Amino acid sequence: MTYCVALALKDGLVFAADSRTNAGVDQIATYRKLHKFVIEGERVIVLMTAGNLATTQSVLSLMRMRLNSDRPNLFGAASMYDVATIIGATGREVVARDSGQGQGHVDFGSSFIVGGQIQGEPPRLFLVYPEGNFIEATADTPYFQIGETKYGKPILDRVIDYDTSLDDGIKCALISIDSTIRSNLSVGLPLDVLRYRRASFIATEHFNVDEHHEGFRQLGEAWSVGLRDVFHRIPNLKW
Repeated sequence: MTYCVALALKDGLVFAADSRTNAGVDQIATYRKLHKFVIEGERVIVLMTAGNLATTQSVLSLMRMRLNSDRPNLFGAASMYDVATIIGATGREVVARDSGQGQGHVDFGSSFIVGGQIQGEPPRLFLVYPEGNFIEATADTPYFQIGETKYGKPILDRVIDYDTSLDDGIKCALISIDSTIRSNLSVGLPLDVLRYRRASFIATEHFNVDEHHEGFRQLGEAWSVGLRDVFHRIPNLKW
């Protein structure tokens, strides 16, 4: 399992993803789920993945192999809409290829969040479904999640709107992931966090959060203490 969340805000984009793909009593597997495709000064494309690991790795490999080819590719796409179309089509291609190998009831599906900015248009964010179709974030719906989404959704619904600052967006995304980690063993550290500032066309604000990151630990503790404090200050119901 995994958990990825991305925010489309007035000042730019925020991406955060865990890196755990399998958890059990004696096995924890770690694979990065946040990937960058950057031509500085021209385009920044960030892709996050969830679902069948073999499918997502094949999709990523094909997109990297085709960057300098004549086929539709992320470096040649004219818009972020075209980028989402390429990712959806590549996902369908991989599933069609692998599902024809007689592997029973294996679920080959994968979901993707892709966002970024290409010269000539504002930052945009898309959720690409396993079927290859997609939707775009709007000012009314400024975030997307994939993977284990239910535990981290309440804070996003209560806090995030289009005018939220990038710093508050990162803080909220990390609390969303912390809440998920506390409730589900299949989501875990380390985390990838990326902040993209509108019209910067660089992706240098890319941070690693591991078990030694004191700020993340303090953030989670402050959130827990704050919730308990608010809860105890709520008046009892009168029956």
